[in-house]
Amino acid sequence: DLLALSGVSSADAFDTVISTFRSRAPWLAVNVITAFCASLVISVFADTIDQIVALAVLMPVVVALGGNAGSQTLAVSVRALAERELSGATTRRAIFREGVAALMNGVVFSVAVSAIAWIWFQDEKLSAVIALAMLATFIWAGLSGIIIPLTLKRLGADPAVASSVFLLTTVDIIGFLSFLGLATAILL
Repeated sequence: DLLALSGVSSADAFDTVISTFRSRAPWLAVNVITAFCASLVISVFADTIDQIVALAVLMPVVVALGGNAGSQTLAVSVRALAERELSGATTRRAIFREGVAALMNGVVFSVAVSAIAWIWFQDEKLSAVIALAMLATFIWAGLSGIIIPLTLKRLGADPAVASSVFLLTTVDIIGFLSFLGLATAILL
């Protein structure tokens, strides 16, 4: 499951280079498309980034932390699905738990990142923007980390194989959109 979560179907030491390539290339091809979707979101805010260069410096912080938070939830969710621990009331409880945990982590890390941004750039509004964007991204990442694999399973797809592509893309898009959108609305 861990290998599949990364888009790798085999870890056999005797696999050929070609079979290893073939097992990984399709998911990398999907990632090319999804990466350009995230880039498109950034391009919409090119004028904002031109005016406030600090945004380009801080953008990776928002999506990297959000992606890691979502990946943690995703790993727990895929394991729970594989062990058949998610059904009925346990599913609702797990979604609630992950949402609240995402909110709590979002608050803690929003405050920390906001403080670092304020120390670095001495800009209260910028630090407020990154705090709000981090909070939104963490909540999205936490909920997506459980809802995406549940949805894929319901649709008949293997959540261990496909979830990370969708999770990381949506976290990037929401992270960039919230950070750059809030920056445009508040800082300009």
